[in-house]
Amino acid sequence: MTARDLVGYGRRPPSFTWPNGARLAVSLVVNFEEGGELSIEAGDGVTERFGEVQSVQPPGVRDLAQESTFDYGMRVGIWRFLDAFAAHQMPATFMMCGRAVERAPEIARAAVAAGHEPAVHGWRWLAHSHYQERAAERADIIRTRDAIFAATGETPVGFMCRGGQSPWTRGLLAELGFLYDSNALDDDLPYWRDTDGGRTMLVVPYGFDTNDMKFFHPNGFVRPDDFSCYVGAALNLLLDEASAGQTKVLSIGFHLRICGRPARFAAVRTILERLAAAGDRVWIARRRDIAAHFASVQAHSTQQITVS
Repeated sequence: MTARDLVGYGRRPPSFTWPNGARLAVSLVVNFEEGGELSIEAGDGVTERFGEVQSVQPPGVRDLAQESTFDYGMRVGIWRFLDAFAAHQMPATFMMCGRAVERAPEIARAAVAAGHEPAVHGWRWLAHSHYQERAAERADIIRTRDAIFAATGETPVGFMCRGGQSPWTRGLLAELGFLYDSNALDDDLPYWRDTDGGRTMLVVPYGFDTNDMKFFHPNGFVRPDDFSCYVGAALNLLLDEASAGQTKVLSIGFHLRICGRPARFAAVRTILERLAAAGDRVWIARRRDIAAHFASVQAHSTQQITVS
């Protein structure tokens, strides 16, 4: 496990522009997890408790209400997102659980056919810190990558799991040829990180604050404009910093079963309209494109920082 880094770029972050000349890149992320959560129906011993309401069933008892809460995301929510992204011509990254893809390959295929990026989100919607053996984790990463390729025809190059990683996750990703890892919440820019295998891994940080999962937290968002206003505040500040010559990335996270619901989808519409109004001041891109551009720029820069 690499050492914790509390300093990062400090006062000297890399200075560059994104491909359209903007200083701010925006990554729209949709979590494709429905069918990959814990459920008795799928052979698990317990039901996933994090949802619209907490499951009230004891271990071993199937919770049809919780299952149907997740099912809504695939049955209805996905199409709202795909239609809205198409209307605004905005690309997104879909973080896909392997088991979710295996159970609904036609939906995963529709997302990728629309120009969106598939990325590995773990075989199950579980933290990779739970893996006790490197070989087991490696097998599940490959299994998920293969399931996504089988369904969509595209090999994913990005990774982000629920919760924390194991001590070997980044080393495995580098070993398996992944372009980037997004299990980090610690910066506004990508950075390089050493791994346990002696390789480096490009990290494209994510964000839990500009994320609709806070609708499911008691101290989080309640009304649609709670979310859209919060994202708008982040966008305004980063645009101000961009005007001052600072390069940044803003990640905005969605879930099919959360903001796919009619009332909360109003926030999605507002966010996409605000991004459209920003015009060329932002570069809305898939995470693989953000990673590739950053890697290309850093390959010709003396400011590359790799943390051990």
